[in-house]
Amino acid sequence: MFAHFLPSSACEIQDRESIALLKRIQRRVVLVPTKQSTRAIATAYTHYPPDSSTPVFGTIPILLLHGFDSSLLEFRRLLPLLVRRHETWAIDLLGSGFTEYTATLAVNPQTIRQHLLGIVEAWIGRPVILVGASLGGAVAIDFALHYPSWVRALVLMDSVGFSGSFPAGQFLPNPLIELGTNWLYFRKHAALAVASVLPILDASLMDALRCSLLHQEMPGWRDAIASFTHSGGYANLSTAIAQVTRPTLILWGKADDVLGTADAIRFEQAIAESRLVWVEGAGHVPHFDQPQVVTNHLLSFAKQIER
Repeated sequence: MFAHFLPSSACEIQDRESIALLKRIQRRVVLVPTKQSTRAIATAYTHYPPDSSTPVFGTIPILLLHGFDSSLLEFRRLLPLLVRRHETWAIDLLGSGFTEYTATLAVNPQTIRQHLLGIVEAWIGRPVILVGASLGGAVAIDFALHYPSWVRALVLMDSVGFSGSFPAGQFLPNPLIELGTNWLYFRKHAALAVASVLPILDASLMDALRCSLLHQEMPGWRDAIASFTHSGGYANLSTAIAQVTRPTLILWGKADDVLGTADAIRFEQAIAESRLVWVEGAGHVPHFDQPQVVTNHLLSFAKQIER
């Protein structure tokens, strides 16, 4: 039913949109250069070409980047709405989701950037509208700063950049990082265990928990989290955000209880060609809470970029 590399627990998910996306997830090899050699990484993705039966907004592909300790499954509500009108890609970043992890390649901003470059160059072959959610926003900013010719525009959704990174991670001993990783695993699994014994609980919440946990069953998940934490993440990105030169749409959940709302204004002030849109009725994940609203803004922005 699903690709062989997906965890067997994927079969427990019942939500139609989640199942439809899981069926579309594939893997292709991306070559990531290092100082010593080149690593071939089996990378999870889904691609929706333009639908010839409906009007489309142009030729610039949209590329979706997920957040920390997540996967492209977080876009399961957004994708069905977006792909009807625009060519769209969603990928699992290096060390994340259902992309292969190898212990011989550190997970840090540099390798994540090189991995993403390989995808854009080899698979897409033309500049993209890069859409980053939470940590994916930091990845998008970092990529646009290093490879601006491959980015036509940015969309930042409740983005990491001014806060939300792990500057102290590079100084933490392994036992503390392991403890933090175990906590990431425990808190969601504990929530799922509790939810499973509550007969009045909405089934959609159960599926949301299962989707958020599925990538944690992948081989090397803990090691990948530890590797990224050791790198310090995107702690040094904040001083470079003002150097972004691409048109930028900032979508921010008005009720974000993870990063708060102050950073949204900081992004708007720092990036010269940017516009901030508040998403009412949304928290830290507006593309999940208000997918139709986010779709409308994305398509309108893409249409502007095409002009």
